[in-house]
Amino acid sequence: MNPKFDIIFLDQAIDFVEQLDAKSRRKIFYNLDKSKYTIDPKLFKKLNDDIWEFRTQYGGIQYRLFAFWDKTGESNSLVITTHGIIKKVSKVPKVEIEKAKKIRVEYFK
Repeated sequence: MNPKFDIIFLDQAIDFVEQLDAKSRRKIFYNLDKSKYTIDPKLFKKLNDDIWEFRTQYGGIQYRLFAFWDKTGESNSLVITTHGIIKKVSKVPKVEIEKAKKIRVEYFK
């Protein structure tokens, strides 16, 4: 089966993932890979018109990687991860969604 999209990490997303312990990183990458093949809002959820989040829960901690779609190329659709957070409240902080939006605008310039 072919993946539905490819994932590209921007610098802030790389920095976030690199600071996590190895087991958490493995679980995040497992969920990222799984989300490419299946439609599951527990793994990849739309937050608004432009911003999505990859969701991972591991060891009682909720990890979120924010992302957006880039369908401008001729190859597979790309999902660009902007940055990540360890989620501490039930609702996604608006400041994090706004940050992802700003990064998206910069990306397309």
